[in-house]
Amino acid sequence: MRVSILAVGRLRAGPEKSLIDDYLTRFDRTGRALGLGPARVIEVEDKKNAGMGAEAALLRKALPSGAVLCTMDERGKQLSSPDFADRLANWRDTGRQDLALMIGGADGIDPSLRAEADFSISFGAMVWPHMLVRVMLAEQLYRAATILAGSPYHRV
Repeated sequence: MRVSILAVGRLRAGPEKSLIDDYLTRFDRTGRALGLGPARVIEVEDKKNAGMGAEAALLRKALPSGAVLCTMDERGKQLSSPDFADRLANWRDTGRQDLALMIGGADGIDPSLRAEADFSISFGAMVWPHMLVRVMLAEQLYRAATILAGSPYHRV
């Protein structure tokens, strides 16, 4: 199952980008034998600053056809890492070929696009900067792959 992280905004070179690249490389290596990956980041940018509606249109265009759409949203469901791993495995095992994990801009994801999502995940009640959410999501993808592979990376 291919994984796309669709995100509003461009991430410049720096520590966040380095972490994301590292975790996604690890995910690809670990996930390959599990039928997970490759993972890629697709960035969209509303250069006219037209708001959430314009961002939603750009995100819809970038969405792989037939993908499971999972939004990252403070109103979403809070999952443990093993539960997230199980959800990835379930999507994979039911024949889904693409997963799109969507991160909105500073104002979040347009309500109409949120309503189209198959699932929504929250990293807690706190609001996180969208650039940090990318890092946390990339790490959780890697962690999920290690859980499914039986690796000792995830300790309870």
